[in-house]
Amino acid sequence: MLHIVATPIGNLADLTPRALEAFKSASLIACEDTRRTWQLLTHFEIPRPEMVSYRQGNEERVAERVISAVEAGREVALCSDGGYPGISDPGYRLVRECAARNIPYEVIPGASAVNVALLMSGLSTSSFTFRGFPPRGPGAIRNWFAEDKDKEHTLICFESPFRVGATLEAAAEVLGDREAAVCIELTKVHERVSRGYLTDLAKEFAGAKVKGEVAVVIAGSNPKFMRQS
Repeated sequence: MLHIVATPIGNLADLTPRALEAFKSASLIACEDTRRTWQLLTHFEIPRPEMVSYRQGNEERVAERVISAVEAGREVALCSDGGYPGISDPGYRLVRECAARNIPYEVIPGASAVNVALLMSGLSTSSFTFRGFPPRGPGAIRNWFAEDKDKEHTLICFESPFRVGATLEAAAEVLGDREAAVCIELTKVHERVSRGYLTDLAKEFAGAKVKGEVAVVIAGSNPKFMRQS
């Protein structure tokens, strides 16, 4: 069996009992960074099993190794550095391959930066779209935001701490001055959430030195979320 394990996005206490059991039973763990996962296992006093790094660039080769292990009757766990493996992560390729080959697998729920950011933002939760990381180029990111300009769903994306200000500025130019939130280091000691309108947030983060992981949440196209002149 392949166990797809969601791991804490910051607070280690968020690891679930099912995830603990999956790690304890696994004779092979495929993870994003073996050092990070080993720290997690050490914290919970779990003996180190065989570990292999599964990341962008080696996923095809390692996927075959993982599938072979499952077919040989081994218990295998797949995880990322935080959250769900496969969500904005190459783990989805392994899951897709297992589905195509009828390889048995299960998903063990847990922490997710997407859901935490959505609720921390204070914006509408009735419908939302998560779009991963936006493209880097000025023209590409504006076109990227334009795809959601007239849609009413709340938009969630991840962003590099070095591009937050530029991304917020591009969003304001394309989407108009609507409510948004910037969520930094969620569930960690230095968790911070800035809420406001896009133009104000763009000024706040222009040239700012942000440390940690960032999720941006932007309100959908609805007059009640737009700044009134």
